[in-house]
Amino acid sequence: MPTLHALLQLLEHERRSRDEALQALSRSEGAAGQADAQAQALDTYRSEYVERWSARFREPGSVTLMQCYQGFIQRLDQAITQQRNTVAQARMRVDQARSVLQHNERRVASMEKLIERRQQQQQHQLARREQARTDETAQRAHARRMAAAHDHGESRL
Repeated sequence: MPTLHALLQLLEHERRSRDEALQALSRSEGAAGQADAQAQALDTYRSEYVERWSARFREPGSVTLMQCYQGFIQRLDQAITQQRNTVAQARMRVDQARSVLQHNERRVASMEKLIERRQQQQQHQLARREQARTDETAQRAHARRMAAAHDHGESRL
């Protein structure tokens, strides 16, 4: 059975692991937030770009300009798709980091509960030892009184 000192060391290790998991979750959430913001910025840019060029295409223009526009929109759509995939992966990493954190929090809570039970057991053992010492002291005192009374009774005879 591990000693209380060993359990406290293990608890400290588990707390460090939990804190690292918390930092990893924070970093993952930050990266996911940045990826999401970039995806939104690309969507906004595409909408504004289409709106701006839609007015221009109402007027007669060159076929070359239209082809350039379409090529740019295709590359922009590819970038948006890629960024959405990046967002999805970042969100999966957030979910994984959250799961690791929850696991570590459960381990810390379990260690704390185990240590609490061990401390209660130690307190109970100490109380029993103290009670045994008190009982033994009382028995000795009683035996001395009985012996003294017996000695005192014999000296009267």
